[in-house]
Amino acid sequence: MLPFEEQVAMDLVEDPNGGLVVLSSGLPLASLVATLLLHLHHQSSSSPSSSSSGGGGGGCFLILSAPDTLKDQIRRRLLESQLLQVHDVGPDVPAAQRRALYNSSADGVALFLTPRVLAADLLTSHLLPSRVGALLLLAAHRASDTSSDAFIARLLRQRHLLPVYAFSDRPHAMVAGFAKAERAMKSLYIRRLHLWPRFHVLAAADLERSPPEVVDVRVPMTGPMAGIQAAILDAMDACLKELRRTNKVDVEDLTVDKGLFKSFDEIVRRQLDPIWHTLGKKTKQLVTDLRTLRKLLDYLLRYDAVTYLKYLDTLRVSEGVRSVWILADSSHKIFELAKRRVYQVIRPDGTKVSTINKGTPTKKRKVTHGSSKKGKETENEDSTPSKDDAQKVNALEEVLEEAPKWKVFRELLQEIAEEQRKGHGVVHEDESSESGIVLVACKDERSCLQLQECISKSPQQVMREEWEKYLLGKAELHGLHKKKKKRQSQQPKGFGVLDGEFPAGPSENTGPVSIRNLETDALLAAASGISNLTKEADATDDSVASCMSGSVKGKGKGVSRKVPKRKASNRKTNSSTENESCQGTDVEASGKIDEQSEIDVSKVSAKDASGPSSTAHNAEDLIDAKMLPPVQFYALDSDQHILDTWKPSVIIVYHPDITFVREIEVYKAENPSKKLRVYFLFYEESSEAQKFESSIRRENEAFESLIRQKSLMMIPVDQSGRCIGPTLANEPEPILSQNSLTRNAGGRKPTEKEMQVIVDMREFMSSLPNVLHQKGIRIIPVTLEVGDYVLSPLICVERKSISDLFQSFASGRLYNQVETMIRYYKIPVLLIEFSQDKSFSFQSASEVGDDVSPTNIISKLSLLVLHFPRLRIVWSRSLHATASIFMSLKTNQDEPDETKAMRVGVPSEDGVVEDDVRAENYNTSAIEFLRRLPGVTDSNYRAIMDGCDSLADLALLPVERLAELMGSQRGARTLKEFLDAKCPSMIS
Repeated sequence: MLPFEEQVAMDLVEDPNGGLVVLSSGLPLASLVATLLLHLHHQSSSSPSSSSSGGGGGGCFLILSAPDTLKDQIRRRLLESQLLQVHDVGPDVPAAQRRALYNSSADGVALFLTPRVLAADLLTSHLLPSRVGALLLLAAHRASDTSSDAFIARLLRQRHLLPVYAFSDRPHAMVAGFAKAERAMKSLYIRRLHLWPRFHVLAAADLERSPPEVVDVRVPMTGPMAGIQAAILDAMDACLKELRRTNKVDVEDLTVDKGLFKSFDEIVRRQLDPIWHTLGKKTKQLVTDLRTLRKLLDYLLRYDAVTYLKYLDTLRVSEGVRSVWILADSSHKIFELAKRRVYQVIRPDGTKVSTINKGTPTKKRKVTHGSSKKGKETENEDSTPSKDDAQKVNALEEVLEEAPKWKVFRELLQEIAEEQRKGHGVVHEDESSESGIVLVACKDERSCLQLQECISKSPQQVMREEWEKYLLGKAELHGLHKKKKKRQSQQPKGFGVLDGEFPAGPSENTGPVSIRNLETDALLAAASGISNLTKEADATDDSVASCMSGSVKGKGKGVSRKVPKRKASNRKTNSSTENESCQGTDVEASGKIDEQSEIDVSKVSAKDASGPSSTAHNAEDLIDAKMLPPVQFYALDSDQHILDTWKPSVIIVYHPDITFVREIEVYKAENPSKKLRVYFLFYEESSEAQKFESSIRRENEAFESLIRQKSLMMIPVDQSGRCIGPTLANEPEPILSQNSLTRNAGGRKPTEKEMQVIVDMREFMSSLPNVLHQKGIRIIPVTLEVGDYVLSPLICVERKSISDLFQSFASGRLYNQVETMIRYYKIPVLLIEFSQDKSFSFQSASEVGDDVSPTNIISKLSLLVLHFPRLRIVWSRSLHATASIFMSLKTNQDEPDETKAMRVGVPSEDGVVEDDVRAENYNTSAIEFLRRLPGVTDSNYRAIMDGCDSLADLALLPVERLAELMGSQRGARTLKEFLDAKCPSMIS
């Protein structure tokens, strides 16, 4: 534990109201929470009466909104102290067990809870506020007046002075919106704001006392990569200019620098959501295009050239003419340069089939059958004429540009290994330290796996395998398109695409369509050559002998060449050792290697990629002839804190990330005697370096804004120093008001009876129960079979958000829910609730048609009302509007009964359902039995009831009549077979 963490905990304990702590991203949040819990436990055990004077009395400590990785770190640190018990209370824990955990606070208990479970337990008095020592919220940036965290803080603070400690390690999220930090503090009953940026004096002194040795490696990008990056930035700039012309977005937020982050999408959507229904298709598409361009910019520096080209091909097919950026001039440059990084088509006269003149010097290859897996490599000046050269053919030039970081990465590993062998490198010679583990941090799991292959094989081999997968995928896709079309006249055998060559006529058109056809034919030719060779290699059963000899028979003539030995990749396969060694020595011996590698890569989970044992074992077994140090890979997306587990001596940050950099600083500060060297790999003058620098600058600006807000914010408190928080409707009002009539009981306002609403337990995932509680309505949480809210014995409400409404119509669930409400309640209500930040409209007025359409949501609602005339539809603009509507509907209505509401729709032991209005005219038990028969669905059981009087008549109906009633021949046969099936005899 660092000294500044102790200072943070001491500052928090001083205030009986608690406090809000905003940390820089990557600082030790788990260690800070564990330290605070130990302080609170020590304070409550030493002075049991401290609850009256503030600072958290004896009781259980509740921790909310903790992700799994943060839970594990806090639990590990608390178990090391052996002072606090830690329990994870999930929604599947029974209520009796939860009550026992709440009451077992004599020895100190820390409980991880979900807001839904805790809110229900507080409302049902399973947990008394007096039994709670403190409340810890680990996602304060999500707190608002309507959030679940604020609801729980209000339930606990109503009758008990309880400290609330809130934490956030996302400072930029705390400044999103107007006075976000102040509003969050008021909703959580907190009056103090504690800011701990990286540049804080105490934090900086602790982290810079023994800094690690840092080596900044700047890798220059290739020409095509720089061209693609410039084209993407131009396209982003063009899209942003189009958005500025709409005059509906704040211009200050529309910069390319901010467009590099995911939060940019939230900024734009937050401004456009209230007027989204009034925007044109072009404006909506521009928002989507900006997200696509940011991904393209990120993938350019993360993925290899072949994978990037494959992703661009997918975008061309999926987006098509809808996208705005794909029709711009810069998009043409993106596609052309991406192709040039992988391949080029050369005409017989030596000209390149491309619209860009600049090229990368590479070897030119002509794909012919009988060559190796990708054809025979021949230089132009050294090629000798053959019989097939009489006809002009187009050659396929393979570029297969490697990522520049790959070469630098291997050189770094060799340099580290050499220093370790000399004995005066980065490895500490103390026996307590580890044996020179090198940790490589990548953005995602796929990058980790690909770098692992670069260590085990050569980068050229990795690119060739990706290239072969790309070609075979192209051929397979072409075959699927060909099957859909009608059979055309077949080409004469012996010449054409299947032979790995294609003719180039002298009068061939040079337009874009012909160029695309040339590229397609060249790729299909190369793919057919590979597929032919793999088929022939599969047909040959020479096993290990032919594999080790390195000779492969071609179709026309035998081509023999030696392949140098290399260690086989340690894949998770069930094949024998002979087959594995065969694949390792000669990649051309089997055509299943590419498919096998795809399956194996997909099977490797994030734990395998970042586990402390598996990846290191693989990396040690897969190194080439040069002895490299043990390497372990870590995916930053997995969000696992592994530095304390692996204790590396060298860290290579392949994809720089500000959060991981802070974790390295904290790890080194906690281990000052350990030698640590950190390599940062940046692409020079790239968006990667720009994004890293912008993240630091954005965080500093966020803290500067919070410092200004802290000096100006006003948090109301009462005379005893207790934070008042937001005003509630259920708080006592002054006895006399200025405009009251003194003639009526001296101006005293008559006491109103408390309203109550029965709420389904599943509805606590939404914020509506919180808003109802703010309005002074008593919430009774139960499990309801019918409806979501029961307002009175007559009124039942089914609440639907917009997304849930569309899904319910698509699945047919809404029809059954409305039917059950009409069956048991006289006034069934369908509440359609919109979001406060979005438009109060399904669609624009121009999209509303005159005819009924089965796909239109308005048509579906109209048909629902026509089918159920008693159904009432209520439209709500926001959560607060819904609460006001509920109060209006409850006017002059009796309060609902909790026990009766729970029994509605639930059959008794005799199978009888109480208060079923259908029981007067229908046999409800027979209807329920009918609906459970095979083939009977919610859409056809009414037709069956109209067609026969009883279940006995149903069993006598022929299949043809059943098909008419059920509307399906298959369902009728299923039902008839079930009814005519003989029961097995119990007597043998």
